[in-house]
Amino acid sequence: MSDDDKSPVSAQDAKQLFADWKQAPALILAVSGGPDSVALLWLAARWRRALPRGPELIAVTVDHGLRPDAAREARDVKKLATSLQVPHRTLRWTGDKPATGLPAAARAARYRLLAKAARAAGASHVLTAHTRDDQAETLLMRMARGSGLAGLAAMARHSARDGVVLARPLLDIPKARLIATLERASIGFAVDPTNHDPHFTRPRLRALMPQLSAEGFDSRNLARLAARLARANAALELLADGAERFLALRSSASPKPGIDAAVFAGLAEEIRVRLLWRRINAVGHEGPAELGKVETLLAALDQAMMDGGKGIRLKATLAGAMIILSHDRLRIEPAPPRGRRPG
Repeated sequence: MSDDDKSPVSAQDAKQLFADWKQAPALILAVSGGPDSVALLWLAARWRRALPRGPELIAVTVDHGLRPDAAREARDVKKLATSLQVPHRTLRWTGDKPATGLPAAARAARYRLLAKAARAAGASHVLTAHTRDDQAETLLMRMARGSGLAGLAAMARHSARDGVVLARPLLDIPKARLIATLERASIGFAVDPTNHDPHFTRPRLRALMPQLSAEGFDSRNLARLAARLARANAALELLADGAERFLALRSSASPKPGIDAAVFAGLAEEIRVRLLWRRINAVGHEGPAELGKVETLLAALDQAMMDGGKGIRLKATLAGAMIILSHDRLRIEPAPPRGRRPG
């Protein structure tokens, strides 16, 4: 790690980090009490004070009710926010907690509560404190799951969720710089023990980072890779948009339902996967289709095209969508609801 990766974030740096949101009516700051989010609060408050006019800042802490120290940490955040003249709210995740998949469920609950707070405050964005280290860990986790190109692009600087825009102003900043910022300002922060709990995937990967960094897999290189993959994914999405429009024009010129299977078969494999995925997710009623299952479906379609024949050459269902290859046409439409199993 270079010395630049350990230097505090300056006021000029903060001005650039938050410049995208100076015209926003209000911003929700997601502040858990850890070093990253406390630095987000500190930097955003300092940036806002330097503006003649700017967005209202509201700090929100979500207490998941999973650790006994969480309530005290929320109070500490409120104390700091008050000293910075930033209003603060604590929101609690109530109800039963799942026995498995707890991190994902807690994350979904947190975003749901943050979005609710944003709507109530008239805020256009929720700012989170994801760092370059988080980006690198996210890429490694998705690599381990065999994610597609969109997943390997990891986190975007802006993304829509639950009706609001999530923004990550610190996504290019290493965690060490945020800690250095707080140390220079003599601001304390909490340490969440679950961040080092080997029962969870992210802490296990975090523990491997020193060895990975020694081999060149440091957060800077991994984040750069994620950015390049995001760029490639965006280009492929544009190509898929064009292919989708072309197929729609060809379909509108034919009296037969569906799209021309031979034209579809002539497209690049990655574009065909994306078009299938889009259409299945658009008309299906059982949630998003898994990428691996879409790839398997495409292989079956290709085989059916090679086998030839008349009549229905392939009929399958996936994620609540029905896929029918008949003669020279490919149709993807809502599947009939599943019948109840006999009791």
